[in-house]
Amino acid sequence: MHITEPSPHVDWSAGAVSVLTENRPWPRTGQPRRAGVSAFGVSGTNGHVILEQAPPAEHTTQAEHSVVPWVVSGRSAAALRGQADRLCAHLQTHPEMQPVDVGYSLVARTRFEHRAVLIGAGREEFVHGLTALASEATAPGLVRGTVRADPKVAFLFSGQGSQRSG
Repeated sequence: MHITEPSPHVDWSAGAVSVLTENRPWPRTGQPRRAGVSAFGVSGTNGHVILEQAPPAEHTTQAEHSVVPWVVSGRSAAALRGQADRLCAHLQTHPEMQPVDVGYSLVARTRFEHRAVLIGAGREEFVHGLTALASEATAPGLVRGTVRADPKVAFLFSGQGSQRSG
C-alpha cells in the first residue's frame, strides 16, 4: 500500500524477497507459503510480522465428541421453555444432526432477554438439558438467566491517553 516502486537502496536481486506493488498469484510450491508485512508509522512506530500458511486441516470425527455450547433464548420465560421444547423435538426427529453444527447455528440467532446455555458433547446430553430447560428443572451443563438490556459499552484504546481527560 502506498508504494509504487521498491527502494533503490536495496539490492532486490540478491535474494528471494520482493516488495509487492500490486496483486499477483501466490503459487503453491510444495513448501509453506510465507509473507512478511511491515508497517512504518509516521511517528516512528514500526510493526513487523511474518505470516505462514497454516498446515492442512486433518479431517477427524473429533467434532462429534467435542464439548460445545448451545445458546437458547426467548422474549419471556415461557418462550425460552417453548424454544427448548421445539429444539428437543427437532433434534429427536433429525438424528443425523451433529451437536457442533447445531451449536454453530444457534449462536448466530438473536439473543433475547431470557437465556440459557447448554454445554455438552453428545446428543443425549443435549436432549436431557433441553428437556430440563423446557420443564424448568436443573441439569448438568445447563445455565440460565435473564439479561434486562444489552448495555451500551464502549472501549477506547487511545494510546498514551494524554489527549483524553480521566
